[in-house]
Amino acid sequence: MAQVPHLVLCVDDELIGLKVRKILLERSGYRVLTASNGQEGLDIFRAEPVEAVVLDYSMPGMHGGEVAAKMREIKPEVPILLLSAYIGLPTEVTSLVDLYMTKGEGAPILLHKLQTLFQTASEPAATGQGRGTA
Repeated sequence: MAQVPHLVLCVDDELIGLKVRKILLERSGYRVLTASNGQEGLDIFRAEPVEAVVLDYSMPGMHGGEVAAKMREIKPEVPILLLSAYIGLPTEVTSLVDLYMTKGEGAPILLHKLQTLFQTASEPAATGQGRGTA
């Protein structure tokens, strides 16, 4: 029986970057849902069986840290990869997510970090690793 591809939600207000990320992830074998703002992302997150989130930090209305905090309340087991153009984000934000990367790191790093999220999520819970590791 063939394995169903992982369902990833990408949330970013930059529509070109969102579209490119969707194409990249789909070509890498993922199923991808997209949202162009935090509220839309939360609505999809609640309604769909999302297995991981790729979340932009800097968005109007609700920044990625606020979205991540709400996602943790809804489905705390779903891993979140936070993307940002900023090099340093406050610990209050990075502690809410599983991994963090800057947008300039490129597609291979994004794919590697996403793969790491799925590998970590499938391991037994007693790994001793906390959120916010890069």
